[in-house]
Amino acid sequence: MPLEAPMEPEVRRSSDEVAALLRSRRTVHWFAPEKPPKETILRALDLARWAPNHRLTEPWRFYLVGPQTADAVARLNASLVSMAHGEKAGAAKLDRWRAVPGWLVLTCRHAEDPVQAQEDYAACCCAAQNMMLYLWSEGIGAKWTTGAVTRTLAFYDLLGIDAERERVVGLFWYGYPARIPETRRKPLADVLTERP
Repeated sequence: MPLEAPMEPEVRRSSDEVAALLRSRRTVHWFAPEKPPKETILRALDLARWAPNHRLTEPWRFYLVGPQTADAVARLNASLVSMAHGEKAGAAKLDRWRAVPGWLVLTCRHAEDPVQAQEDYAACCCAAQNMMLYLWSEGIGAKWTTGAVTRTLAFYDLLGIDAERERVVGLFWYGYPARIPETRRKPLADVLTERP
């Protein structure tokens, strides 16, 4: 059976444009109040699904978080912060989290086989990068967090996630950046080993 020819991409970017996109993406911590269009977020999630995944398990699940659930998660997190660092820290965290315009959660389906579980988690991380790169190409920043709140059963309950079937990969904030942080990376020579 002959293989089908690969589909032509809708828009062909130069390798320099792709490299610039990869180098310029940042984790955004502070957002403008305007929420990006839902259609753009759905497109990012659709593109996330094209990440590599061994045996085509498609282990990712996405949860778009609306304002009511986001507020409940913000209050849950503020409660955890208050218990650990005091009421003032909790109140500041609540204000900060309530200012985030967009929220979503990515989970990974549980796999019984430990090798498959590791591969599936890696695939979900690739999906997250696809999503964040597409959002960045649209001028939308994101922050991927795996803070303590995402590991509580209360968080799973608020999102309606079955902890027996799925594991939270991350909580993602998104929106138009109010500030774009600077960052650096080590030179390639510091992290590269070549073997004959």
